[in-house]
Amino acid sequence: MRLAFPVLVAVLGCSGPAPAPQSGPPPAGLAGFRVDPSWPKRPAGIPWSDMPGVAVDREDRVWIFTRATPAVQVYAPTGELVRAWNELPHKTSHHVKIDPEGNVWLADVGFHTVSKYTPEGKLLLRLGTPDQPGEDATHFNKPTDMAITPAGDVFISDGYGNNRVVRFTKDGKFVKAWGKKGAAPGEFNLPHGIGVDSKGRLYVADRNNSRVQVFDADGKFLAEWRNVLVPWSIWITPQDEIWTCGSSPTLAANEQGMTGIPPHDQVLVKFDPSGRVLQVWSPPKGDSPGELNWVHAVAADSKGNLYGGDIRGKRVQKFTPILTK
Repeated sequence: MRLAFPVLVAVLGCSGPAPAPQSGPPPAGLAGFRVDPSWPKRPAGIPWSDMPGVAVDREDRVWIFTRATPAVQVYAPTGELVRAWNELPHKTSHHVKIDPEGNVWLADVGFHTVSKYTPEGKLLLRLGTPDQPGEDATHFNKPTDMAITPAGDVFISDGYGNNRVVRFTKDGKFVKAWGKKGAAPGEFNLPHGIGVDSKGRLYVADRNNSRVQVFDADGKFLAEWRNVLVPWSIWITPQDEIWTCGSSPTLAANEQGMTGIPPHDQVLVKFDPSGRVLQVWSPPKGDSPGELNWVHAVAADSKGNLYGGDIRGKRVQKFTPILTK
């Protein structure tokens, strides 16, 4: 049975409220999002490429992990370039996360590693063995994302080559792993993103299964949210709003068996921790300002602005809330 939820659409900065949904009204005063065409103020000579990773820190600075050099770039909420890491050994950028202490975590699907850095770019910890894929306590096979609890526990979605979640302590000691390829509860078919909420619950973007799975910290299956979208990333706000992005569910797959490639549309969904859909936003698909072409990551700041990382569009865009009077 298909869920009933509000659909909120913004087209190049213009939007209107959808008909009243069966499941209740949208958040009071919120009608959608519009692109901020002034963001960012990227200096000449600073390149962008495929944009798989975007995150926001506690000062609302926007961290991007792009497949160009410098791979890590940091922008102010107003768009100015704050910092760039010019010396970063990397192969294939993927997701980026900021932990509660302000450290920066990078998933590199080419190196088969997940690494922890200071905001200035000093390496603090590396999980996995560079250039050596595997499936044990010291090897990943194209890890996709990471989630870090306030206590420092680290959970890795080991997703392109393996189909598991791996848990480590704060100092990098292996604790456990769970999952295998499949569609049953606790199984995965390309776990592509992961996040943790304030209660320690884990949310995994199980991409090819078109679902988000929910676990406790020990890997116990709690719930699944199936067939709302093909999810690519997980971003959780301090209020435990769970944002994810991707495309509408489809049976179509490419020659590698991956669902939603290329995506036929672009969808961003906000859930609450129970799986209730709070908001759906579907911007136009394309390369013009305000459109998304292959959205790979989403992040939200403290003001409710959204940042979308685009693979084919090779950019990050800032979208500001449209509030009704």
